[in-house]
Amino acid sequence: DTDRALVLLEEYCKKLRKPEEQQLKKAIRKVMGIFKSSLFQALLGSFKKKATRHGTTSHTSSPAVLACDVLGCPKG
Repeated sequence: DTDRALVLLEEYCKKLRKPEEQQLKKAIRKVMGIFKSSLFQALLGSFKKKATRHGTTSHTSSPAVLACDVLGCPKG
């Protein structure tokens, strides 16, 4: 799901070309860097293991879903 979120964020960044959009583009790139970091991946893995143990796995909180919520991606 993190990979999907990164793809969506990258696609969105490509559309940000106006000067007034550059601050948003910079912020999105920071988020992408966080998603790619080993610390984030380790925390995400730990969260998934804990959620699985407790039977509370949910796709609604995945990075890709969150990115779609922010970017307004089409459902499907």
